[in-house]
Amino acid sequence: MYYAIISDDVANSLPLRQSAREAHLARLQELKQQGRLFAAGPHPAVDSEDPGDSGFSGSLVIAEFDSLAHAQTWADSDPYVDAGVYRQVVVKPYKIVLP
Repeated sequence: MYYAIISDDVANSLPLRQSAREAHLARLQELKQQGRLFAAGPHPAVDSEDPGDSGFSGSLVIAEFDSLAHAQTWADSDPYVDAGVYRQVVVKPYKIVLP
């Protein structure tokens, strides 16, 4: 089943994101290589594809896991969590309807 991992950043998270970005992306790349990643990306803090110094307000990952518990464990071990980027992470079951 797919799960949505919805994360909200702490204020002024850009430097924290930058410090852990490589490790964060490596985990997403692993999901992609396994064919389990549906979508992933950050939420720009401003209405722009390139928010510059404004940074990001959070992230969304939609990926396939064996269970909600496995999805939560994966989300809890994100390098962004360890770096203090996220103030809150919510994991929910997700049903793909479209495309």
